[in-house]
Amino acid sequence: MNTPDSRSRTLTAAREQLRTALAADDGGVEVLTRFDRWADDLWDGLAPVYDPEAVLPALVDVIAAVHLARRPALRQRDRERILRPDWFQSADAVGYVAYADLFAGNLQGIRERIDYLERLGVTYLHLMPLLTPRPGANDGGYAVMDYRNVRPDLGTMDDLAELSADLHAAGISLTLDLVLNHVAREHEWARLAKAGDPHYRDYFYVFPDRERPDAYEATLPEIFPAFAPGNFTWDEQLDGWVWTTFNEWQWDVNWANPDVFVEFADIIGFLANQGADCIRLDAIAFVWKRLGTNCQNQPEVHDITQALRACARIMAPATIFKAEAIVGPQDVVAYLGQGEHAGKVSDLAYHNSLMVQIWSALASRDGRLLSTALPKFAPIPVTGAWATYLRCHDDIGWAIDDADAAAVGWNGYSHRAFLADFYAGDFPGSFATGMHFQSNPETGDRRTSGSAASLAGLEAAIDAADEDALDVAIARLTCAYAMVFGFGGLPLLYMGDELGMLNDRSYLDDPAKRADNRWMHRPPMNWHLVDGTSRASIVSDRVFAAVTRLIEARKHLPALHASVATDAFTTSNPAVLVFRRRHAAGSIVEVYNLSESPQSFETAALWPLTGPYVHDHLSGEEIAMHDQSTIPPYGTWWLTSVLR
Repeated sequence: MNTPDSRSRTLTAAREQLRTALAADDGGVEVLTRFDRWADDLWDGLAPVYDPEAVLPALVDVIAAVHLARRPALRQRDRERILRPDWFQSADAVGYVAYADLFAGNLQGIRERIDYLERLGVTYLHLMPLLTPRPGANDGGYAVMDYRNVRPDLGTMDDLAELSADLHAAGISLTLDLVLNHVAREHEWARLAKAGDPHYRDYFYVFPDRERPDAYEATLPEIFPAFAPGNFTWDEQLDGWVWTTFNEWQWDVNWANPDVFVEFADIIGFLANQGADCIRLDAIAFVWKRLGTNCQNQPEVHDITQALRACARIMAPATIFKAEAIVGPQDVVAYLGQGEHAGKVSDLAYHNSLMVQIWSALASRDGRLLSTALPKFAPIPVTGAWATYLRCHDDIGWAIDDADAAAVGWNGYSHRAFLADFYAGDFPGSFATGMHFQSNPETGDRRTSGSAASLAGLEAAIDAADEDALDVAIARLTCAYAMVFGFGGLPLLYMGDELGMLNDRSYLDDPAKRADNRWMHRPPMNWHLVDGTSRASIVSDRVFAAVTRLIEARKHLPALHASVATDAFTTSNPAVLVFRRRHAAGSIVEVYNLSESPQSFETAALWPLTGPYVHDHLSGEEIAMHDQSTIPPYGTWWLTSVLR
């Protein structure tokens, strides 16, 4: 029974168990101190879902084992990060996202390219899934067969630990993926379940007939209706229907089983001990199932995350969490913590809406929808941060709310259709070169694939040999990334975007990839562009210079610390968007022209924010804010006040 007495008694016993296990370790006192700090968070996360009295002994064994295996350098990193818990919120924090093999061949290759990341100004590297996946089709590595080994062609766990040490020496933190919702059907747990082990069969949702699956299907959406319809798969060896949200070879794990929780706590500790500074919690929104719902964003998700985070804080406090929760605005803030979970769940969460709204604003040349939608987000804890981005490995889902569209006089359905057609290059006058992904005939929804540069117009301009269009496309891409870097949070550069890399259609030659056009924006890194040995290097050099200018300017602006919120609004001209960030060290006002034409707007409204004289940190120039100002095509101003 969960009573105050049982809580106190159980936590005291757990602490004594931990003290005994670490009695001979020099760092044992530090771990006990951390247990005293986070034990209540751990209990409060466990209690709504599991029996803490039953789970804690196994968790303490995990915590002790992880600490005892932790290298001295990582223990020192724990101490430093406890003293600077906002390291990922800082204005000088800049992320880079890449597939290890596509970026540099293998882990050793990445070690040899650290100098490039340093030159770019990166302080955070997210290596896309590199743990051993199932053979053949594996969802880009997200169908994991072994959480404790690196994909053989990339190297070994020793190589990963050496890479993390080199990254740390260069001031770069490492992020690794942890897929929480499912494992490959070839995973050891699944193999043991198929072999008839009842312990491991309970690691999955297995049903003897269609009665229960059909009841769930009544309210479950299909994630990939084109190539993975339905949410359940019959397995002959299991002699049952197994839950498979994403694909028939990705088996959802049963988080209602406390043994599953302990397993994942242990895996988190293991990855932290390889030097992971951040664990990306993939598919976190899906981990709890409830009949009559869409089985996403259930309250237990946040309880589980809180308990896992408390474990991590005790055994490896240098490691933070990033929630991969691509959900609606009404749900996403909870992944950073609201109410009783505030500041106790993930430290980072993706701002998918910002990404969608930036592309929408560029297509429509109108910032009103963005400035309507973003203010509706609830405040996030000051200890958390948005992970902001323009592109990633995934497709773009046009998550435009009908009410937001109506507020600016648009039809939501029509605008989503417009964006899908525009970025597929099907709309008259479109500058984009993308492709439709996963069209749903029932809803009319169509998602989009394509690299940032191709969607921003670089591919079309290069194909047309149009120098003027190329200039405009580079300015457009720079403007888009300026909004990402200027919003606050932790900005993430997707591999190759800093070089303006275009769509790569060679995936069509690979039978394992040709059915998934997302591979066109997952090309191998083109090092010829970096080395200047390609004719396209001239364009890449321009894009690289623009991106590094943004990074360098950002590092000198404390107002971009992630603990400060961003206000977004349009001016008298809807094509001119303003971000405002108020910080104790000085505020900043950012102005963006969303169009390919010069735009005039009334600047007097900005005077209360900036004063009449401002310094633009991107151009280095001083600007007098007259009653009317004109900002050039896709112009970007980052303004702070100048006192006279």
